[in-house]
Amino acid sequence: MMERPIAGAAARPVERVTVMQGQAVATSDPSTEYSTVLGSCVATCLFDPEARVGGMNHFLLSEPPAGCGNTTVDEHYGVYLMELLVNTMLGKGARKGRLKAHLYGGANVNRNMMRIGTANAEFARAFLQREGIELVREDLGGTCARRVDFRPASGQVRCRTVEDRLAPPVQPTGRPDKSTGDVELF
Repeated sequence: MMERPIAGAAARPVERVTVMQGQAVATSDPSTEYSTVLGSCVATCLFDPEARVGGMNHFLLSEPPAGCGNTTVDEHYGVYLMELLVNTMLGKGARKGRLKAHLYGGANVNRNMMRIGTANAEFARAFLQREGIELVREDLGGTCARRVDFRPASGQVRCRTVEDRLAPPVQPTGRPDKSTGDVELF
């Protein structure tokens, strides 16, 4: 699915940066393109059209479980990465009142597991609403993985999905009936 085409060649070659789980990055460099692949994770693409600064994060889970007693910062949680992305962009000249957001991911790719993708999507929407950041586009939910390419300086985004029927089926690995003690290195 194409939102807005990522148009024309920049004056310099495009530098593609992969945004991994637990990362939040931002830039005003027009030759940078952020890319990520999402299943149940959510990526937030933020853009300030006046400052021409944009950024992307990629979070695995929304918030730590209640009552876990863990006071350390975990970069895999959206509660941390959303704040980090906003603050990084503010440090590069963006203004919070001008930020526009795109949300992607949040799929429930494994029907036999908890609805982690749904929880991630709900958290991201609630965060943007609470912070007064305009959500201009979302492609959340479903059962399909997504690939997102984002040009942060222009705010252009391309989101492609992988249809369920094209994804390889999840097959549990069977255990042998009897262990022989042999180890095979490859």
